[in-house]
Amino acid sequence: KATSDFSALSEMDAVSICVPTPLRKTGDPDLSFIVSVANSLKQYVHPGMVIVLESTTYPGTTRELILPKLCEEGGLEVGRDFFLAFSPERVDPGREDWTTINTPKVIGGITPQCLEVAQAWYCQALQTVVPVSSAEVAEMAKLLENTFRMINIGMVNEMAIMCDRLGVDVWEVIEAAATKPFGFMKFLPGPGLGGHCIPIDPLYLSWKLKTVNYSARFIELASEINTTMPRFTVSKVQDALNLHKKALNGARVLVLGVAYKKDVDDPRESPSFKLMELLQAAGAVLSYNDPHIPTLPSMRHYKVPRLASEAMTPDYLASLDCVLIATDHSAYDWDFVVRYAPLVVDTRNATKDVTQMRHKIWKA
Repeated sequence: KATSDFSALSEMDAVSICVPTPLRKTGDPDLSFIVSVANSLKQYVHPGMVIVLESTTYPGTTRELILPKLCEEGGLEVGRDFFLAFSPERVDPGREDWTTINTPKVIGGITPQCLEVAQAWYCQALQTVVPVSSAEVAEMAKLLENTFRMINIGMVNEMAIMCDRLGVDVWEVIEAAATKPFGFMKFLPGPGLGGHCIPIDPLYLSWKLKTVNYSARFIELASEINTTMPRFTVSKVQDALNLHKKALNGARVLVLGVAYKKDVDDPRESPSFKLMELLQAAGAVLSYNDPHIPTLPSMRHYKVPRLASEAMTPDYLASLDCVLIATDHSAYDWDFVVRYAPLVVDTRNATKDVTQMRHKIWKA
């Protein structure tokens, strides 16, 4: 059962902490949610309890931030009286092949006894548990996973910009490179980086390394490239409208998809919000459609209007000046969109199989 009463923890044997770890506007880690939980939890820690942090954070958080707070009350000793570990959440939303049950679960304890108890707990529900030597190793492993993706996405986003300058189809380049059976992993460009992990987690690592006088140059460069993609996309919308003898100022623009990835209802850190912010600042008349998100939620850091998802009728599509494909949900009928919209700017190569009226489609 669900409850907001922390006193219920006095009867619990095991606690999993899964709170958000966003970035502040300054780019620094915001650990206020973890601190709040630790402060509320510490008075209910009792002998035999196991506590596992799953929120992604920088190496050292479990030992340096949570452990001291849990030891403040009652004089309990970690590894003997209670047990503390870190195990990163790894689920990829929307996937059906790899789920919570069969995705290997990395766990690192504050002490070997902490690892043993936490491992015994998780093994009851998950198919594979991967023990590592410390909480710091487990924390760093999650950051490596997401930093790997963030840097490779940054690389392919820059490739998209370079191909645009050279007049080469980046999507055809990627498909050609992907025919190599070894030494290449396929990543796809997009209008920006989204989700609650990949745009944020590597910057936790970059911030932490600054405290030991080291600059994470790959992370900073990839972040710089990825954060330029919304502006690059809006410039492509402007160019496409200009070729149709229309200005972006006053143009009716429909953003198609506001979830951060296809076929999910999660808008956190979605590049669509930055796209809408930039389009609105340029004077565009905004609307959006997303079958998974009926109304636009309020998002911190972004100033976007409170809109409801528009029904994509033939008449409505025809009344627009441009449709911007930001998220390529499977529910969309791309032939229908291209047939009735006067202009389509495609950031996801979603319309690659549309054979009619190719002159309407502009790739970004």
